[in-house]
Amino acid sequence: MNKKISNDDLQVVDGKIFAMLSYLSILCIIPLILKKDNEFVLKHGKQGLVIFVSEVAVFILSFIIPWIFKLGIFLLLILSFIGIISALQGRITRLPFVADIADSIIL
Repeated sequence: MNKKISNDDLQVVDGKIFAMLSYLSILCIIPLILKKDNEFVLKHGKQGLVIFVSEVAVFILSFIIPWIFKLGIFLLLILSFIGIISALQGRITRLPFVADIADSIIL
């Protein structure tokens, strides 16, 4: 018995690696450029972009408030880890604080 593969399933299978790249700092740009027609990758890419911009903001703020670096990077690494696991499982998880901002990004 043959199971038909839907377009959503094809997007997930085709985009898992790119979706995972979305959460690896500046590499979030690669999926946004190469797979912008894949909805699965695009959602992960936008969340990864928000995390990357947050990492840059934490780095800049760390010059003013030194302890913010360790706390901020720790929290962002946890969010990135959750995103990577979600991407590898083929799911789209709305990350707290990140998803709302990512939804407002227009590419």
